[in-house]
Amino acid sequence: MAIERPDAGQLQQLARQLHLQISESEAAEYLALMQPNLDAYDLIDGLPDEIPQIKYPREKGYRPGNEENALNAWYYKSRVQGAAKGKLAGKTVVLKDNIALAGVPMMNGAASLEGHVPAFDATVVTRLLDAGATILGKATCEHFCLSGGSHTSDPAPVHNPWRQGYSAGGSSSGSAALVAAGEADMALGCDQGGSIRIPAAFCGAYGMKPTHGLVPYTGIMPIEATLDHTGPITANVKDNALMLEVLAGPDGLDPRQYASRGGNYTSALDKGVRGLRIGVVTEGFQLPNLQPLLAEKVRSAVARLESLGALVGEVSVPGHQLAAALWSPIGCEGLTMQMMHGNGMGFNWEGLYDVALLDKHAAWRDSADTLSPSLKICMLIGQYGLTRYNGRYYAKAQNLARRARAHYDRAFGDFDLLVMPTVPMTAQPLPQPGCSITEFISRAFEMIGNTAALDVTGHPAMSVPCGLVDGLPVGMMLIGRHYAESTIYQAAAAFEASGNWEQM
Repeated sequence: MAIERPDAGQLQQLARQLHLQISESEAAEYLALMQPNLDAYDLIDGLPDEIPQIKYPREKGYRPGNEENALNAWYYKSRVQGAAKGKLAGKTVVLKDNIALAGVPMMNGAASLEGHVPAFDATVVTRLLDAGATILGKATCEHFCLSGGSHTSDPAPVHNPWRQGYSAGGSSSGSAALVAAGEADMALGCDQGGSIRIPAAFCGAYGMKPTHGLVPYTGIMPIEATLDHTGPITANVKDNALMLEVLAGPDGLDPRQYASRGGNYTSALDKGVRGLRIGVVTEGFQLPNLQPLLAEKVRSAVARLESLGALVGEVSVPGHQLAAALWSPIGCEGLTMQMMHGNGMGFNWEGLYDVALLDKHAAWRDSADTLSPSLKICMLIGQYGLTRYNGRYYAKAQNLARRARAHYDRAFGDFDLLVMPTVPMTAQPLPQPGCSITEFISRAFEMIGNTAALDVTGHPAMSVPCGLVDGLPVGMMLIGRHYAESTIYQAAAAFEASGNWEQM
């Protein structure tokens, strides 16, 4: 097949986009010289793409109506039966709707992607099915995953299973809501600013953001490669650890996995916390919007761990506040380049590209005004940094991220785990339709003060439910050294076994 060739006039227009001025005769000369390169494009166009084979058959599926989707937490139901045996045999799983499930629609919470159907399974999907899991379908997620609230998903908000009309958290909103409501045993979420841990905290589930790169992101629509994490949301600690055992480890296709490894996480569940050193991070309790009753619940949970034999002390991690600030240039400029200008895939990495998704997402420019305000503000910040300052603050923030990471690592010289509230408040009421841009955006980002920092530093962090305030769940965030997920599970399991968190 042959790709379309530009004429001299089109080449002059392209040159102007590159801030070049070429004459008509120069354009004709360049055009002739370009032909061998364009012939290479013809060759590539005529070859089949390199995509993984589909191993497990699946139902055509359907988009459930209101009668079976009261929380709006389901995007699409499609049953896929995994292997007959394995660690996850008998377990049901839902996938966040930015994760490719071959033959099943993927919308990523945004109407502009409606109609996209992936041609292959994400690595994490294949690993779940190989381990015997049964996938039930896709969970609603927030608009291109850019919200910590659950009010930005197209076409309607996701409700908290504890209280209708309240946020389920985001952006893995449907994943946490379905687990908390008992409609699935397990769910996959993704986390760039807290999107696993926030909905887990709001809904009363266990949500683990693993070390950056531990779980392959292949086949998942990215936001920003240095912030992208994926991991489990479950109703108990054992399922969470078991699921991570299945998911973790390199796949040879994800450049985020620069030093990845797996682990036998379930072996840590019965160790208890006697002698475990836990540092209570001062800065984690200094958020201006921290609810006092929520802070008390988290401190009571830490005291319970201490009563179980843990050694508890206060610790200051100045890098916590620095990392939270670094999220703005890294997240906003990075997503503007990779997810928007780069059509969802970006450039300069080896691995598995979803070409069909790139083609579909490129059309965002035709309906940009319909994008969620929570995405628009990130794009505006990002584009300003790129245009006015040439990306220097993205670059400097990535350099400073090493300093913030070192502050955490210094604290881990004295402690095995760090702890703080996952989010500063319990689930809030969903904004009303037609609310102001200010309210819409505020409700999307008001809860990320503690969570976003750990996406910048890449440390593993897990939200553990530890009580109720006014009938709504509270989350305690346990943070570990890089690749020390087992230590987090050790403490989480001991806390879970100590009593019913709903009554604490």
